[in-house]
Amino acid sequence: MLELLDEARKLSIFTAYNANVDAIVYLKGETVQRLIDEFGAEAVRRRMEEFPRQIEGPIDFVARLVHALKTGKPMAVPLVNEELQSWFDSHFKYDVERIGGQAGIIANLLANLDFRKVIVYTPHLARRQAEMFVNKPNLFYPVVENGKLVLKHPHEAYRENDPVKVNRIFEFRAGTTFRLGDETITVPYSGRFIVSARFERIRVYTEEALKPFLPEIGLQVDGAILSGYQGIRLRYSDGKDANYYLREAKKDILLLKREKDVKVHLEFASIQSRELRKKVIYNLFPLVDSVGMDESEIAYVLSALGYSKLADRIFTYNRIEDTVLGGKILIDEMNLEVLQIHTIYYLMYITHADNPLSEDELRRSLELATTLAAARASLGDIRSPEDFKVGLSVPYNERGEYVKLRFEEAKRRLRTREYKVVIIPTRLVKNPVSTVGLGDTISTGAFTSYLALLRAKGAL
Repeated sequence: MLELLDEARKLSIFTAYNANVDAIVYLKGETVQRLIDEFGAEAVRRRMEEFPRQIEGPIDFVARLVHALKTGKPMAVPLVNEELQSWFDSHFKYDVERIGGQAGIIANLLANLDFRKVIVYTPHLARRQAEMFVNKPNLFYPVVENGKLVLKHPHEAYRENDPVKVNRIFEFRAGTTFRLGDETITVPYSGRFIVSARFERIRVYTEEALKPFLPEIGLQVDGAILSGYQGIRLRYSDGKDANYYLREAKKDILLLKREKDVKVHLEFASIQSRELRKKVIYNLFPLVDSVGMDESEIAYVLSALGYSKLADRIFTYNRIEDTVLGGKILIDEMNLEVLQIHTIYYLMYITHADNPLSEDELRRSLELATTLAAARASLGDIRSPEDFKVGLSVPYNERGEYVKLRFEEAKRRLRTREYKVVIIPTRLVKNPVSTVGLGDTISTGAFTSYLALLRAKGAL
């Protein structure tokens, strides 16, 4: 794995579009209790049953937070009312503030791992946000000066009047207890609840001046990791809509690939609106080579594609055979080169049988990904290539053998001759310093090691 990481570090990567400030709260039981008492257990329970899809008022937040804690599942819910920011700031003291957003997290991770060149782009780069990028000589932000593409460090490229996006992240630990009326709730798993800012002025796009230079950026990199499309709104007050921004996103991908066939990975994230989810899937998945998501996200995707019964089975039973079946459908219908699925207990790759990499090589790629994530969970962040070694001492989760057994059963039941399907158990940190960015870390480790293995075979 160390050799594979060294090979991956020779790559240059472009990542876009979402970077923001993550304001992190380490939740305690008494903090949750205070929130429930403020609104009343009955009001919270009623709102939980209504299951608000976005946060427009404080009670929406409390209801969805308690639901996440009760199930122990990581969740992200959009905050659409900008005026509520002051309510959050008055109710919570943030334990940590750092770079957030998939593109921001991935850029800092790759820069700290000493990848050859990391180009990060986000359409909004305020000073507060820019200063959270690591001060590394291999990290660049693209700007246009005198009609030419110039790569600067983000610290030198910020714009004073740009808006700042703040995502509030509530980290919770297994075993935390509180009361909801007569009911005592104990959190079953560690995770996080994300209140993601979705304000009108924060948009997902490439500036017009930079757009013509995307082919030049494509020539300078070996791969691109794109994310943040969950931030698109269906409609905007200026008349633009999701269709407009997705048309532009399609142009961006085609421009990146115009001069050479750059491998593009799309990191999918939960999209509450089924209509928007469908638009992102049908517009962007067919243009990219690789997609990464967790098991709940594959269920959402399958539901949007019309496979509601299969999606319900994944949501309800979380069986490996259903996830494999869903993955086969996805790579066939969207013509993906590779699909990567990450869950708390296992990582999975699904490709077509003609993929240049062997199943053993695909397994090595996933091994690197889970080890990198284990190092991040242990340390809270990755600050140098040496930190990777910390992950090697983290044991595989206790369900590892069970996962392998269920996987073999799934392969016997399903037709997999036309596919390569590999699965590995995750290295699981019992008491993680932080869970934020672990999915992004897995996808980054998997995609970049996948590229390194393709390059070794002359297939990149």
